[in-house]
Amino acid sequence: MTVHRVVPILTVPDVGIAREYAAVLGLQVVMDHGWIVTLADADHRNQLSLMTKDQTAQRNPDVSVEVDDVEAAYRAAIGAGLEIVHPLTDEDWGVRRFLFADSAGNVVNVLTHR
Repeated sequence: MTVHRVVPILTVPDVGIAREYAAVLGLQVVMDHGWIVTLADADHRNQLSLMTKDQTAQRNPDVSVEVDDVEAAYRAAIGAGLEIVHPLTDEDWGVRRFLFADSAGNVVNVLTHR
């Protein structure tokens, strides 16, 4: 399995706050679903997401990790005994993902684009 990107996610009361980050950091909006906005630099190497409430999961993730084989990551998470807080799901916005919580309570969104 290969990790393609890692994006921190901040929980905010309103994704409109993304304008503040864009103004200070010079980032552009590359995704806006209304409940999550992702900002990135020109080559998309550096990204930051801001989320109000995850649309389908019960808990907001702290970080998002895009991998080339989400099924392998899911099996590894189960094998490691991690708490799955959102099952492996094909989401309407074009990703296949699951969320797990680590032993410190951090929630990780693991995904691949379909």
